[in-house]
Amino acid sequence: MTFKDIFKDSFLEAVNTGDFSLKHIAAILLITSILAAYIFFVYRFITQKTFYNKNFNISLAAITVIVAAIIMTIQSSIVISLGMVGALSIVRFRTAIKDPMDLVFLFWAISIGIICGAGLFGIAILSSLVLTVGILVLEWLPVSKAPLLLIINSDDKEIKEAVINTIKANTKAFQIKSQTINNGRFDMIVEVRTKTPDELLNAVSSLSGIAKCSLISHDGETTF
Repeated sequence: MTFKDIFKDSFLEAVNTGDFSLKHIAAILLITSILAAYIFFVYRFITQKTFYNKNFNISLAAITVIVAAIIMTIQSSIVISLGMVGALSIVRFRTAIKDPMDLVFLFWAISIGIICGAGLFGIAILSSLVLTVGILVLEWLPVSKAPLLLIINSDDKEIKEAVINTIKANTKAFQIKSQTINNGRFDMIVEVRTKTPDELLNAVSSLSGIAKCSLISHDGETTF
C-alpha cells in the first residue's frame, strides 16, 4: 500500500462521520422546522405594512429545511458531497430580489438550515433571536421624516412665479422635481418639507389659475 492509498483511506474515513440514526434525523428536522416557522412569522410581521408575497415566505421556510437535509447528507460521505456540489452548481435563480430585506431573510433561512444541519442548535436559536431583536429595533428607530410631494396643475403658465413664492413662504425647504408646459397648461411636482401641510395646500390652491393641487406622502427613502 502506497502513501497515496493511506492518505486516501484516512481522508475518506475522516469525512464519513454521518452516522445519523432515524431519531437524530427526526430531531434535526423538527428543530429546523420550528425555526423555519419562526422565520415565516417574523417575515410576515415585518412586512405587514408593505407588499407581502406569501409564496416567497413559504419558500423561506422550505429552503431552511431543504438546506438542513443537504448538510446532513453532505456530512455522510465526501463522494456524496462532491456530487451534491456538482448538482447544485447547475441551479440558477431567476427571481429578482426587489426588496433588500427579502435578501436578508433569504440568507437567514439558508444559514439556519446550514447551522441546524450541522447540529449547532444553540447557535441557530441565539442568532435568530439576536437578528429578530436587531431588525425590530432598527425598524422602529426614528429617522428623518419623508418629504411630501406637491402636485400642481394650472391652466395659466404665467402663474409659476406666484406658485414658487407661495411654496417658499409656507415650507422650510422645497425642491422642484419636474415641470411641464403644454398648450398653455402648467404642471409641476415639488418636493416640500413643512409642518403645516394643510396651510400650504390651501395657500397654493387659492391662487387664481390653479386647476388642481394635491399633496402626497410617500414611504420611500429620505434625504437629510
